[in-house]
Amino acid sequence: MSRQEYSKNGILSLFKQEVTRPTLNSATFHALADSQRFQTVELLRQEPLTVGEIAVRLNMRQPQTSKHLRVLSDAGVIDVQASANGRICHLRSEVFRELDDWLARFRQLWEERTCSGVHFQRTSRPRF
Repeated sequence: MSRQEYSKNGILSLFKQEVTRPTLNSATFHALADSQRFQTVELLRQEPLTVGEIAVRLNMRQPQTSKHLRVLSDAGVIDVQASANGRICHLRSEVFRELDDWLARFRQLWEERTCSGVHFQRTSRPRF
């Protein structure tokens, strides 16, 4: 296969690949670290909501709400779909399954250490 054919096939294969969004990564943790975005996720855990409904329930202005929703969407935490009633937001379960799988490894580590008699004691941080 010539270089030109390989290049053409490589480009075509890129277009044929299904586009997938990143799931669990540092952007996920960054998105969830903000208190208003975390509250948004808690609201969406109960039911899908429009952008306007989220803004009202969290007492935020529409542009501020849209900014937070954009961060959550870019991180793959939510999907936003256009409808006749506005943009409807809902959680993406894949990210939370991956987060649960990731945390499970730490739960297992914690259980192994507590079962073996190793206990961790919290110490207060020095105050400056």
